[in-house]
Amino acid sequence: MSRKIALVTGASSGIGYATALMLARLGYDLILLARRQERLQALQLALSDNPETVNAQVYLAAVDVRSLEEIESFYNALPSPWKSIDLLVNNAGLAKGLSKFYEGDVDHWEQMIDTNVKGLLYMSRTVTPDMIARGSGHIINIGSIAGKEVYDNGNVYCGTKFAVDAITKGMRLELAVHGLKVTGIHPGAVETEFSVVRFDGDEERAQKVYEGFDNLVAEDIAEAIEFVVTRKPHVNINDLVIMPQAQAVAGVIIRK
Repeated sequence: MSRKIALVTGASSGIGYATALMLARLGYDLILLARRQERLQALQLALSDNPETVNAQVYLAAVDVRSLEEIESFYNALPSPWKSIDLLVNNAGLAKGLSKFYEGDVDHWEQMIDTNVKGLLYMSRTVTPDMIARGSGHIINIGSIAGKEVYDNGNVYCGTKFAVDAITKGMRLELAVHGLKVTGIHPGAVETEFSVVRFDGDEERAQKVYEGFDNLVAEDIAEAIEFVVTRKPHVNINDLVIMPQAQAVAGVIIRK
């Protein structure tokens, strides 16, 4: 395989979906991971139907990043040419619930910690050694403004995203000597399935999160990733915080 290869987690919707389309337009072949196989197949069809992305080779895998066993099984089964991964986008992540710490749902905590922190670590630990062996590669971790500022009722979600920020910095420190790049991208309010997931499928409540202001959309973050991956080889974008103009800080949105 002569084209660059990108692995995107959480590729079935939102930022992951938009990122996959953007990378295919840039000429990447794609390894697309998500839990929902049918959504991945729909994305593959969209890629094959678009003249700008039709040449991208695509490898799909239904993987839950919370499971190290599933990640290792996927990677061990990956055909050898596909293991030359140039870009890993750790996008899979979620928020569950919005409540005071002392009223929090422990199951929600477990889902956030297992996905946002452990899932990112599991995937990176699996892919990085082959990047090190080749002396090249780029890891982009999708964090959140919640990893820079704590907001009311965000407690554990914010904690997981602060962890992502710290892990990203640690990766950069330890991988620079091996010729690898590491970037953290930290969006503010992006209208995807994020709030629907946070509120356990309550679409009416989720929609209210984005009322009265111009929120970010998934394509805004994909455009930022495009900027990051098209820099010269000696240039690394360490950290990007991307907010809607109306969101002055994490917990303050100016609504019309």
